[in-house]
Amino acid sequence: MLVNIGYGNFVNMDKVIGVVRADAAPVKRMIQTAKDENIAIDATCGRKTKCVLVMESGHVVLSALLPETIENRLRGNVSTERGQDHE
Repeated sequence: MLVNIGYGNFVNMDKVIGVVRADAAPVKRMIQTAKDENIAIDATCGRKTKCVLVMESGHVVLSALLPETIENRLRGNVSTERGQDHE
């Protein structure tokens, strides 16, 4: 199932292991390591990274949306996500 993770970018949620907030120090280190190893996929379109999707392949996908917003999109609750993040 493809889910919009912001700004016209989509991820196959069947391949996602986890969705975590990007503000914790260990997650920031994970992002830097992924960038150094060329396994980071930046889908923020220049905006602040708010969450990270960890993929089965080991890649990490950076998103400018909150994890809650992605969860709402996954569940199809478009009305509850309005006002959280604007694209």
